[in-house]
Amino acid sequence: FIPIAETMGMMPEVGKWVVNDACRQAREWLDRGHRNFVIAINVSAQELQRPNLTDVVSGALNRYNIPARLLGIEITESSLMENIDRVRATLSELKRMDVRLSLDDFGTGYSSLAYLKQFPIDTLKIDQRFVRGLPHSDEDAAIARTIVVMAHQLRMQVSAEGVETEEQAEFLCN
Repeated sequence: FIPIAETMGMMPEVGKWVVNDACRQAREWLDRGHRNFVIAINVSAQELQRPNLTDVVSGALNRYNIPARLLGIEITESSLMENIDRVRATLSELKRMDVRLSLDDFGTGYSSLAYLKQFPIDTLKIDQRFVRGLPHSDEDAAIARTIVVMAHQLRMQVSAEGVETEEQAEFLCN
């Protein structure tokens, strides 16, 4: 579905629906008394290139009366590489709104450390390819540890995709 929508240039429309539905869901959870959560959504490179992404996000947050800190936007490394100035401006504006920004699948794309300084990222998300072998693969362990240390030194949080065992969770938490 996603590749077809991207090819047809429809990701901004799909993304607008996702942002609105995420905010609607957040409102429902808030109304049920839940407070300590972040709803994370993926944003495509096409969406980052459109000048109205921040208007879409702001509109949905206002429509459903959601604090921006409850919305997380996940982007891939490759999406940062297209029209860097526009992406930087968009992410900076989202950050000023207090939206959480995560770099998804870290370590699998361009992985240029220079970009970590240029963009207002809150969280690095370790790709599941580096999580699957934990804690038994020395290579995966070294990569995961390096990402965690680097992120913490840059005052970023870390999350990991594909954690399926207690051993993996314990390794990543230590």
